Amino acid sequence: LATIDIKKGTNSDFEVNLEKAKLVIAQSKGFKKIKVKHCIEQDNRYVLFIKWETLEDHTEGFRNSDLFTQWRALIGPFFEVPPLVQHYSTK
Repeated sequence: LATIDIKKGTNSDFEVNLEKAKLVIAQSKGFKKIKVKHCIEQDNRYVLFIKWETLEDHTEGFRNSDLFTQWRALIGPFFEVPPLVQHYSTK
């Protein structure tokens, strides 16, 4: 689960780049799916629910890959603060 606060007023551009970034992350080993929700109360907040086969597919495989570099290049410039990323079990 990633909570992302973007710079105010950049929603449209962020959403365009996020669609491109979704195509990038989908190429990563162990990636299962992604859902994106836009916060109603805080217009510059998004939550990304990303499902991986294993924790390591995300924390080691994806984060240490060129795909992560591409992902961050697309959406990172919009971040107001670093995203809050937490991992949850499916149980």
